[in-house]
Amino acid sequence: MAIEKILKDDASEEKGERARMASFVGAIAITDLVKTTLGPKGMDKILQSTGRGHEVTVTNDGATILKSLHIDNPAAKVLIDISKVQDDEVGDGTTSVVVLAGELLREAEKLVAAKIHPVTIISGYRMASECARNALLQRVVDNKENAEKFKSDLMKIARTTLSSKILSQDKEHFAQLAVDAVMRLKGSTNLEAIQIIKKPGGSLKDSFLDEGFILDKKIGLGQPKRIENAKILVANTAMDTDKVKIYGARVRVDSMSKVAEIEGAEKEKMREKVKKIMAHGINCFVNRQLIYNFPEELFADASILAIEHADFDGIERLALVTGGEIASTFDNPESVKLGHCKLIEEIMIGEDKLIHFSGVEMGQACTVVLRGASHHVLDEAERSLHDALCVLSQTVNDTRVLLGGGWPEMVMAKEVDELARKTPGKKSHAIEAFSRALVAIPTIIADNAGLDSADLVAQLRAEHHKEGCNAGIDVISGSVGDMAELGIAESFKVKQAVLLSAIEAAEMILRVDEIITCAPRKREDRM
Repeated sequence: MAIEKILKDDASEEKGERARMASFVGAIAITDLVKTTLGPKGMDKILQSTGRGHEVTVTNDGATILKSLHIDNPAAKVLIDISKVQDDEVGDGTTSVVVLAGELLREAEKLVAAKIHPVTIISGYRMASECARNALLQRVVDNKENAEKFKSDLMKIARTTLSSKILSQDKEHFAQLAVDAVMRLKGSTNLEAIQIIKKPGGSLKDSFLDEGFILDKKIGLGQPKRIENAKILVANTAMDTDKVKIYGARVRVDSMSKVAEIEGAEKEKMREKVKKIMAHGINCFVNRQLIYNFPEELFADASILAIEHADFDGIERLALVTGGEIASTFDNPESVKLGHCKLIEEIMIGEDKLIHFSGVEMGQACTVVLRGASHHVLDEAERSLHDALCVLSQTVNDTRVLLGGGWPEMVMAKEVDELARKTPGKKSHAIEAFSRALVAIPTIIADNAGLDSADLVAQLRAEHHKEGCNAGIDVISGSVGDMAELGIAESFKVKQAVLLSAIEAAEMILRVDEIITCAPRKREDRM
């Protein structure tokens, strides 16, 4: 008698070899997709959505590319997840982490084919990653005592991060901008306080950093154009009840004068509300919703600056930066926290008028205004700047710095190789494979720059056998260069996150020996 099937008819399962093959193939395909974006000479991808308007994104930010893919392969999804986590945790290294995990799997595939059990491979990888991390820890530089040196470290990191992005042409300018913005945060990693405004027009070079806060709004009619020592009430309340708006209700009146009475009553209500708001002793009122003409008149008469429709992100930030809180009822003025700033004025950027708040409570707040040729350029510039800001704010907290340009990978690979020689048994194969996966990163950086990677990596290997060597790949001159002289640096925190996430993802995929795919739900015919 046939064994009863456990799974439903349409569910499929793949066992052992086949499941592992499916995982490897998926993961390696994802790696091959993003690995061309790695390094200073990496290429960009154009992503076109299938939604309305077929929006186009041009980017080389690993997490952004992977986020936009719709993928069925479970192993590929694991890699996409690690790139997302890397993006949320440290903000940069999203491509590296996927590439490293993919290379680890590529190596593991060969080992599995050579009949080495996945668990053996995993324990070898574990030992290797421990060893690699220690190798990095011994070589970190920490300049937190020396402010000057630390600042130059930050500049180096910013330049390095930006050199693989669209901003690489003006990386001096933007590195300075990013470092200034992060130094203002004084060690907090709350990037909320750094606001980025994108205004098409001009070139990327025209971007600038402005202390204070800029709200992308115009100042209403007949209102003061500049206010000193502003007391700001940030609110989220309806200021449009001075007209009759009774939804879905029917009012029977015998004459037009009755309608006028209702209008009058509504107006009176509005006037009361405005009085309550004025009772807070403010001279600037920012509302998230509309402000109709009548209350606007009242505010203008009292020479209070009223700003309407401040978008959500803007208003949340404004409250945070000016030290106020968002209010929605105005009955007891004493319990409302007002925001303060020294000066509010209207400024022009390109064609647009914006409102500038300077001298805000939260000293660390600032606004970066990005200019650029088109929306695509601006979006990508914002992503690049965001990566740089993330890395810098992490580095301010954890001040350990490494050289870049494939140097850390070579350092780790050398140590891991030594470990492989000492380790008996099959594990040594796995440890060797780990070192090969690490070397893949400098190889890819060189390949993307169109250099002869085999030759360069062999040279690097030889260099790294000398003590205290700083060699890495200098893509500009196309040779092996001294990373310390070139000022190419990376944050230790980012590298460590890349290493640990990649090994965990690879391990997770390696442990798989069966993939069960559920049967899709059938559509019932409702006819």
